[in-house]
Amino acid sequence: MLKKSLLLLLPFAFLFFPSQADALPGQSTEEVGSWIKTHPTLKPNSGERFYIQKSDTAAQRFTFQASVLPPGAVGFTKDRSNIRTERLAMYDSINGMSFDRLQESLRRIYSLDVYQDFQNAQLIYEYPNQSAINSARLAKTPIREALRGQLRLGDRYGYWMEVAKGKGGKAYTGQMTVFLKSDLNKLEAELRNR
Repeated sequence: MLKKSLLLLLPFAFLFFPSQADALPGQSTEEVGSWIKTHPTLKPNSGERFYIQKSDTAAQRFTFQASVLPPGAVGFTKDRSNIRTERLAMYDSINGMSFDRLQESLRRIYSLDVYQDFQNAQLIYEYPNQSAINSARLAKTPIREALRGQLRLGDRYGYWMEVAKGKGGKAYTGQMTVFLKSDLNKLEAELRNR
């Protein structure tokens, strides 16, 4: 009888004890793989392990990727047993994309602790500035003008958030990356020089 009662209460336990982020950059690929597999929001399909794709319609897509590589330009890494970067990317041509939506997605996928670390994080770099916009217009590279981003450093992790605005000024795509603090300088240099 006790077993039956506990089994009936188990599904409701998640309502009273919200899930915490159990797998973040710095943890082993095994830990992160297990976390992704059981995550209620990510719900990977058969065959998906570190790259998850969701799509309600062609107009709305979501991807989540955990990687042993640092964020930014691909390079060689010796340690392939620990995750360094976790990236979520969204496309929504119906409702559009914003920094607020990316932040809400961060809170839903991880925990309130990670969300608060992001909220309290120091702004390291924000782009584009007016000089970059002017040079993009002169060079006729509209993508450089369209990208809006922030690089932040929290107590626990680094965060890179980016949206791409279309000609009408509305963003339809964006990404949020959580990464190891040790990778901040590499990513900052790449963003400043692209």
